[in-house]
This record gives sequence, C-alpha cells and structure tokens, in this order.
Amino acid sequence: MSLTSVLIVLGLVGIGLLGVVRNRRQTDLAQWTIAERGFPRWTSWFLQAGEQLTTFSFLGLAGLAFTGGMSATYAIAYLTMSSVGLYFIAPRFRDLGADRGYLTMADFFADRFRSRALGRTVALLGAIFLVPYLQLQITGLGLIVELATGSTRTSSLSMVVASAMVVGFVLWAGIRGIMRVAIFKDVAMLAALVVVLVGVTWHFGGLGNLFGEVEAQRPEHLTLHAGAGFDTTFFLTATFITTLGASLNTFPHLWPPILAAESGAVLRSNYKWLALYQFLVFIPIVVGLGAVVVLDPGTAGNHALLTMADRTLPGWLLALVAIGGASAAMAPAAAIAMGISTLVSHNLLDKASPRVRFRANHATVVVAIGAALVFGLRGADIGALLLLTYGGLTQLAPATALALPDRVRVGAVPVLAGAIAGTATVALLTFADLPIGSWDSGFIALGPNLLVLVALELARRSRSRRGARGGHAQSSSSLDRMVS
Repeated sequence: MSLTSVLIVLGLVGIGLLGVVRNRRQTDLAQWTIAERGFPRWTSWFLQAGEQLTTFSFLGLAGLAFTGGMSATYAIAYLTMSSVGLYFIAPRFRDLGADRGYLTMADFFADRFRSRALGRTVALLGAIFLVPYLQLQITGLGLIVELATGSTRTSSLSMVVASAMVVGFVLWAGIRGIMRVAIFKDVAMLAALVVVLVGVTWHFGGLGNLFGEVEAQRPEHLTLHAGAGFDTTFFLTATFITTLGASLNTFPHLWPPILAAESGAVLRSNYKWLALYQFLVFIPIVVGLGAVVVLDPGTAGNHALLTMADRTLPGWLLALVAIGGASAAMAPAAAIAMGISTLVSHNLLDKASPRVRFRANHATVVVAIGAALVFGLRGADIGALLLLTYGGLTQLAPATALALPDRVRVGAVPVLAGAIAGTATVALLTFADLPIGSWDSGFIALGPNLLVLVALELARRSRSRRGARGGHAQSSSSLDRMVS
C-alpha cells in the first residue's frame, strides 16, 4: 500500500474518532436527534454548513462544468437563493418544533394537517428516497480515493472503513458526533478546494490565463449552451425546482439541525452568512472549466477535479485533498443515516415502547449504511433513483408551504394525493426515459401535483359546504316542528 493510501485510510479513521472522542453516549432518541434544541450559533453554523456541501459539490460540480460549462452555476444560484428563503422560513420550523415536540419532518406534516397517516406516509417516502442519496456519498468517497491512489482495492477498503466509522460515531453520539465531524469537514474541504485551485491556476499561470485558454479553445463552455441537455431551459428549470425544494426544506435529513438550534435568531444568523458561503462551490466549477482544455474530452465528468489535482499536486498533498473530499462524504452520510433512522423509529414505529424504538433506530442506521455500502461496492447504477429522490421529495414543497400559516386550510388527503401524483410523474419521466428535452422532471411534475391538489381540495370544500347546508336545513326543520 502506497504512502498516499495509508494517509487516506488513517485520515478516515481519524475523522470517525472525532465523532466519538469527548462525546457522551446518547441513550435517548430526542437527545440523540436534536440535543435538547440548544445548539448555539457557531455549533449550529458548522452543522448546517456541513450538510450542504457534499461529494456532489466536490466532484459533481466540477464534472458538470467539464461537460456543461457555465450551466453548473445553477448550483450557486439555488444554494444562495434557498439560504435567503430559509432565513425567513427555518425559524418557523424551529419554533413549531419546540412548541409541538417535533423530531422529524414527518412530525411537522402529521401535526399541521392533523393526520398521523400523512406523517407515516411522508416518513416512508422520505426514508426510501434518502437511501440512494446515502449511496451517492459512499460511492463518491470511493471514487475520490480511487482517483487519488489509482487503486480499486484501496477504494473499496476506504469505503468499508468510512462506513464503519460513520456507523460508530452516529450510534454513539448522534447529532453531537455529526457536529464535530462537520466542523472538521468544513475546514478540511475548504483547505482542499483552495489547494486544488492554487495548483490548477499555477498550472495555467493564473486565473486570467485559465479563462483565456477556455475562451480560445472551448468558448461554448463559458455560456449556458455547452452541450446537449445544457441550455437556458435546463438552467432555469433546475434552478427553480432545487430552490423551491431547498427553501422549503423538503429533505428529511436537514430537519434535525434546524430543530436543534437554540433559537430562530441563531438560524437567521446562519443563513445570512450561508448565502455567501455557498460561493465556495465556484472553486470546483473553475477547476472543471480548466479541465476542459487539459483533459481528454472522453474523461468522465466526475473524474475532472481529482484528475486535475493529480496532475498539479505532489502525492502527499493529493492525499490531504482526498481526506478533505472524504470528509465531505462522511458528514452528510451520517446526517442522511440519522434522517432515515429517525423517520423509521419515531414515525413508522410510533406505537412501540421507547426502548424498542431506540434499538430500532440504531438497527436502521446499520442497515441503511450497510445497504448503501453494498450498492457502492457492486457499482450499482441507481442514478435514475437519485433523480427520483430530488424530484420526488421536492413534490412535498406545496404541502410544506400550505402548512406554514397559523391556520392550515387544506386537507391532508389533497396534499398527499398531489405529492403522490407529482412523484409518480417524476418516476414515469425518469424510468420511462420520455423525451422532455432539457426540462427538469421535477419542474414538469409540479403541474400534476398542483392540479390534483387543487381538484381534490375544491371537492373537499364542496362536500363540506353541502354538509353544512344540509345540517342547517335539518336544524331549521326541527325548530319549525317544535314551534308548531
């Protein structure tokens, strides 16, 4: 095993130990999930930042810039705009959670629509849809290690080690362990991105020269029309649907950090700066653009960032970059595993005893990460299911928006039916490979979602009015008889 491989494996072990050392073992589900709702500003900041920048930010955006040019900047657009949206909305989630005792996103739906069945359905869908997102983190980590070391054996070993360490610190310390790893992850990933950027710009002789060469050789990559499927339509629809879903926090694993915050003021402070923090993702986009004029056009997009790093950095520095990238997989993977397990144990097994639910919670963490690891080691292609994850969970956005006012005026059945109609549409467009051009499938699916929701809600209100008139007429007849 090379020195680079040894450094990476040791780095993964060290990241895992960070989540355990000086953390007391948690034996209560609420403590394990939201830590008494008492995280102060900086703790909450690192926890939220740690779950927003993932392996997609590290590898995926560089790949998207490599293949789609400036279309990759849609990520900057939606991340910054959703931070602005959450500045206003997240404190509402937090305050409702504190007043009503929420631990999960499903609690919010069950309480606001007064429907335990809706809460359970959201929990089931959320748990299922998060599994491919978890697998993406594990697979991304393996790809980072493979590209850094050139060894598939080290890649597989790293995936196993990282998965075991994530299971260990999540089971032991819950959200407190995730928080400590997230702090390291933010620092390490920032350092890794800066190192790669310096290496790549040094190779070109400066950022100006980098963009100059791209303009000279591949000018289309400095526009929104770099290739098939990447154009203005893609940019606008992808930005809209991701901004909508992120602003309304439709991903279950992003709820615990909000519910664990000390106050709404803490969250507003976080999002004020997170809107600026998101501009860090411009670094992998720049690296991806530089790769356009250096790498073979047939290079896989996800390989662009680390292939460029391998050409411009010494081996030991490449290992540190890989550790930073691996931490960008481990922190979100831990949060996703927690999101899945709490939905199962708290919402689907809500009638079980606290002891049984806590054991089921831990078992679900092991099963979820184990399944993601198996998919990753087998090289399972569940990219279509990942698209279903994004598009499907965003279909909960209308229901979330309708649940925000003090008085919820829409029924549980219409919002559930609308979400199911939207999700089914995303599934059809994704798996049937229907020709939709560069339109985002989640954007298209909002049409059937809203149509079904509005139609069923109008029908519900019509029945309610007829029932009210019938009841009034019956009461009047009874009164007439009494008078006569």
